[in-house]
Amino acid sequence: MIYLLRNAWALLLGMLLLMIGNGVQGTLLGIRGSIEGFSPGTMSYLMSAYMVGMLIGSQIAPILISHVGHVRVFAALASLISASFIGFAIFVDPISWFLLRLLVGFCFSGVYVASESWLNEAASNENRGKTMSVYMIVQMSGILLAQVLINFADPSSYILFAIISVLVSISFAPILLSVSRVPIVTTAKRMSLKGLYNTSPLGSITMVLIGGVFSLLFGMSAVYGSEKGLSIREISLLVGSIYVAGVLFQYPVGFISDRIDRRKLIIFLSSVGFFGVFAGLIFYNNFYIVLASFFIAGGVVNPLYSVVIAYTNDYLDHSDMSSAAGGLVFMGGIGGVLLPILTGQLMSNFGPELFLFIVCISFISIVGFGLYRSTKRSTLDVESSTTHVAIMPQATNVAVEISQEIAIEESRATNN
Repeated sequence: MIYLLRNAWALLLGMLLLMIGNGVQGTLLGIRGSIEGFSPGTMSYLMSAYMVGMLIGSQIAPILISHVGHVRVFAALASLISASFIGFAIFVDPISWFLLRLLVGFCFSGVYVASESWLNEAASNENRGKTMSVYMIVQMSGILLAQVLINFADPSSYILFAIISVLVSISFAPILLSVSRVPIVTTAKRMSLKGLYNTSPLGSITMVLIGGVFSLLFGMSAVYGSEKGLSIREISLLVGSIYVAGVLFQYPVGFISDRIDRRKLIIFLSSVGFFGVFAGLIFYNNFYIVLASFFIAGGVVNPLYSVVIAYTNDYLDHSDMSSAAGGLVFMGGIGGVLLPILTGQLMSNFGPELFLFIVCISFISIVGFGLYRSTKRSTLDVESSTTHVAIMPQATNVAVEISQEIAIEESRATNN
């Protein structure tokens, strides 16, 4: 741990400040959009623009880094994020917000790619798993702190936008002043989506749905809360509960994942998610039951992402795991773009409760498809499974590829 902090403290501090800004931005736009009279349908396009930018950025960022280096890419993209946050307060109209969200998603994807490959270089083979865990905790902590910060100013003013712009501007100062060496980023060629589906139909379909649910929770929870007339405090609690649950359940689920049939675990977790969110759908006027539903959804979605990656790896040769990473991230991104748009249109026509309804349908669809696949493929021997590695749903190809490397190393160590 000391080795990691000595070599990557500047990056981790910068990432913490960036994630505070990103966490405030997502919640703030959902609240401010409602104040400005933007419909849920309109907000769904604005929120999905972030995921479109993420998908584009994940492909372009490695090219940028190879040409000008990590530090310049990190600083340039963070500068654009800072400017974009101010832009949201200046240009308050759907088209401007769509373009700014697209730019922010693109920039954050590039920042993630730079950060994750940088951390990989700072780590050794012995502590790479712990390094990614610290990185994930820093990301979660930033988003949670953001939900606290959003209560300290009026969302209808420019103050919160200015604060997060300042935080992002500060974020790259320690990185520019550090003397840590920087690596050359490389990403594997992506496995075709057809090939990935043929390898693991359940893993592929679940990844699309889980990516969609995570994007929905991350981008549209504040819209849901605003449409229901919740206070800023209540909305921040809803969003914060998603990530608190993710932190609490990530490692216990990972521990279980290495010891039982992962297909059964996917079905079980999705069933828990369905019944937990269904309770919020039934008792939609009881804030505390709805809060519990969001907590359960976050506690399922965050660790389930890692379980699905590990489950897919169980049917891949070690040599194919890195190339599959890009396909899995892309599948999650497709769901992350489409599901919020669908939900936003339904919320505009039928009310905010369609938010929880879509989450329920997503979870029960995973359960149904998992049960169907149980009749088509026999259970895999647990002893031959690959090692589970915790990873965030918003991770880029680089982080997922690193998790694959960790899984391969730990599986080989276990077998030896």
